[in-house]
Amino acid sequence: MMKMLRIFVLLLLTGVVYPDAGRVSGAEVDPNRWEETIRGFERWDSQNAFPKDSVLFVGSSSIAGWKTRESFGDLPVINRGFGGSHMSELNYYAERIVLPYKPRVILVYEGDNDVASRKRAERVFDDYKKFVKLVHDRLPDTHIVFITIKASGKRWNLWPEMDKANNMIKEFSARDERLGFADCATVLLKDGKPNKSLFQDDYLHLNDKGYSRWTAVVRPIIEKAMRD
Repeated sequence: MMKMLRIFVLLLLTGVVYPDAGRVSGAEVDPNRWEETIRGFERWDSQNAFPKDSVLFVGSSSIAGWKTRESFGDLPVINRGFGGSHMSELNYYAERIVLPYKPRVILVYEGDNDVASRKRAERVFDDYKKFVKLVHDRLPDTHIVFITIKASGKRWNLWPEMDKANNMIKEFSARDERLGFADCATVLLKDGKPNKSLFQDDYLHLNDKGYSRWTAVVRPIIEKAMRD
């Protein structure tokens, strides 16, 4: 019995398994670590005009690394991706990098770093619901599309928890016509595993081929939301 307990504790410490299902907090982060990045966005905004009825991309490095202006050159795109952010940090800065643009459509990619920091699917889901409420309290007509947490080779051991978060958000999104859900995880798989040819050498971030697949998935969703 003691041997089994020691093994379980070791697995917890190495992040291979999660604590009991009742815990949803995981490792907390200080959102102030992004303050200079956010100020950079604000400086740009103070010197440039941003488009009306925009398509706003927000989230972590998978958004920051996406050449959205080139991929969606015919659309009024704004990209406000910032590094290894969590959903809770997007909520923290939404007043400054989401609401001022009054976007027509928002595409969100968060949860990847959250789960990697041992936050449970329930926590990701709760933080996403907070984001939706925060936006719709001020911008009730804005469409919000969740881009699924991706399955990557580097974090493949975390995929069950990520997929759980995706499914919770998918079910939630189906209840409101203003919410969308873009399955950008399935298109990255080959024979049930992450397709290495779609990732950079770190097997975590997408390369141009991977982003092309994402673009093909989200474009019709964006176009539909713009018409509604």
